[in-house]
Amino acid sequence: MTAKRTRSDSATSAVAAMQAAAAGPIKPPSFVNIRKADKPFWESIVRARTRDSWTDSDLVLAGNLARCLSDIERLQKEIDVEGDVLTNDRGTQVINPKHNLLETLSRRAVALSRTLQVHAQATQGESRDQGKKATKQRAAEKVLANQDDDDLIPRAMH
Repeated sequence: MTAKRTRSDSATSAVAAMQAAAAGPIKPPSFVNIRKADKPFWESIVRARTRDSWTDSDLVLAGNLARCLSDIERLQKEIDVEGDVLTNDRGTQVINPKHNLLETLSRRAVALSRTLQVHAQATQGESRDQGKKATKQRAAEKVLANQDDDDLIPRAMH
């Protein structure tokens, strides 16, 4: 017989969520190499799921995904500086070979995100539901845009 799951709207669930939030992001296991540039990606990835849902093998894959995303950003910055087309030693223009590596890393990131269930559909739900949320947000933004500055609804400071 399997253990009964805690309802997401229960007091027990709320306490567990508060404790997980207070503990901060999950630290990588000692056997997973997270470089300084990988850390923001690591933290983003491990926050995508509840703290108690991560296994050691998941954390290994999360480390791979964090390094992959970090490398994608580094490569994209290099391509932005070097350009999409380079001139080789024979004077022929060729596509920057870093594009191939960028494509490989992008495919790997998608596959790892799916495996870890940290992609948009897993974390945010079906796209049709997202459309409804976006419509509600746009309507709220329109209401705020049409209000005077002395309204009771506080606005974010920019």
